[in-house]
Amino acid sequence: MLQRVAIFSKDNNAKTREAVRKLVDEFLSHTVHVQVFQTASDPETINDKSVESFSDLRSLSSLPEMVLSVGGDGTFLETMLQVKDLGIPVAGVNTGRMGFLANIPEEEIGNSVDQLCTGQFEIAERTLLELAHPAGLFDGVSATALNEITIQKATLSMITIHVYVNETFLNTYWADGLIVSTATGSTAYNLSAGGPILSPDDQSIIISPISPHNLTIRPIVIPGDCKLKMVMEGRTTEYLATCDFRFGKVPMGEEIHIRKAGSKLKTVMLNGRDFYSTLRNKLMWGADKRN
Repeated sequence: MLQRVAIFSKDNNAKTREAVRKLVDEFLSHTVHVQVFQTASDPETINDKSVESFSDLRSLSSLPEMVLSVGGDGTFLETMLQVKDLGIPVAGVNTGRMGFLANIPEEEIGNSVDQLCTGQFEIAERTLLELAHPAGLFDGVSATALNEITIQKATLSMITIHVYVNETFLNTYWADGLIVSTATGSTAYNLSAGGPILSPDDQSIIISPISPHNLTIRPIVIPGDCKLKMVMEGRTTEYLATCDFRFGKVPMGEEIHIRKAGSKLKTVMLNGRDFYSTLRNKLMWGADKRN
């Protein structure tokens, strides 16, 4: 039985505020103590004085047993940064669009809270990636990614990327960039670039080129314990490196090192839901527009 939950949201639109309010009301009706991220605890959303506000989970005197991420998949990625070192499972409530990560529909909050409070869910661990070098690229913000790390050109000119797997040369890519994706991120940027979809419990790493100059180049899946090194060349003085929603400019002569992170993210999957049903629903597999 849950006793304490935290709600994280940074979207300030009406739909998200209403979802936060519904979650608070539902959990309080189950006598669960609620902690709400401070930008969501405005007077129009939260009226109960028993609700605790926070700006950083680590500042709380008592950590929650679960965090509810309310918004879209982007909010879920920000929530990951709050909990990745704390081992707290995250459940996503979708008030955005696609919702592969935030897979609890806003209209099913009541029933979903009932399931959460009665333990009708499973915990799935998801692999994270780490941009190990160069250090401090994102001004002190973590270089851990749930979806993907990318290397991209900073101007109109494509870049040359020499990729090594465990110090063994893999390939030279002439492209707009490369996507290094987790299984979780396989349904994000990787999917748009024509990469494969992996089940979230797969620990493999996907390398997918972005607009490669050589059309014979295709995405490749490598074991998750591999260490990647990338050496860049180009006509400009810098390129871009991204880590989920964070980005930074890197001097052209600087290498990129990527490896599996030492920790995993715990995510919540309600009973009756699974990754494959989410795929069918979100990608409309089997849907016939003639019907």
